[in-house]
Amino acid sequence: MSPFQTLVVAALPDDADQAALAGRVWRPDVSGPSVVAIRDGVAFDISRRFPTMRDLCEADDPAASLRHADGEPIGGIDALLANTPVETRDPERPWLLAPLDLQAIKAARVTFAVSMLERVIEERARGDMNAAGAIREEVTRLVGDDLSKLKPGSPEAMRLKDVLIRQGAWSQYLEVGIGPDAEIFTKAQPLASVGTGMDAGLHPSSAWNNPEPEVVLAVSSDGRIAGATLGNDVNLRDVEGRSALLLGKAKDNELRVCAARSRRRSPVGRTRFVGRRSSAMEISLGTLGAEADSCASAVAS
Repeated sequence: MSPFQTLVVAALPDDADQAALAGRVWRPDVSGPSVVAIRDGVAFDISRRFPTMRDLCEADDPAASLRHADGEPIGGIDALLANTPVETRDPERPWLLAPLDLQAIKAARVTFAVSMLERVIEERARGDMNAAGAIREEVTRLVGDDLSKLKPGSPEAMRLKDVLIRQGAWSQYLEVGIGPDAEIFTKAQPLASVGTGMDAGLHPSSAWNNPEPEVVLAVSSDGRIAGATLGNDVNLRDVEGRSALLLGKAKDNELRVCAARSRRRSPVGRTRFVGRRSSAMEISLGTLGAEADSCASAVAS
């Protein structure tokens, strides 16, 4: 089994037989994309009922609508996964696409304490990977390594902010990490993301970058959370570390397949629609690169 096959063999969740799962598939026989429901390991084309993933998200009860939508079986998920990599794809057979289509892709930065501290390190290192180690020790000494109990915007957070300002250690990343206002930005335009097993391009000027496993929420136009999937938020740390004003260059370039120093692949490509509240989930992300293999994991609550 190839490294890529090892990564995608567990593309479905452990409780897939109970979950409401949706995705998007390119169908060569109709020369276009289709929304699919995944049931018992088989993809059913439900695009006659829901032409786009956006339409499914707008349903009053997306999970129930997905479960009950009639559809044409177009193939097993294993066959779709196997035919997704560009290098070995049979263009006459269907393959997986990114699961979202007409929605803009928004991102929230520094949502975890570890992420916030790493952004501070990037800023102070000015994009110099070799300087990051010593700065990490300094930042940890000043703010600690466990901020999980600190509520952003709380009086305790504001007191910590005052201390750090007096010590000359305040940062714009700490402002959005423990301050009253979250940082929400546009990650990519509609239809700009890549899906399961596809190459995520890295800008050729970047030498310090990494994949970041994220929980991605599918949200309706009225703000309801319709479902969730996994995302690979590839980040150019040296570019963003030079200046926060380079966020567009650090975040947007990797969403397009481009000539790059290395490439990363991630096994992400189906959306789980929620019929009940989830209090916590554990996610993991494996990537393949031209120069090194890596993986990461996170727990979100």
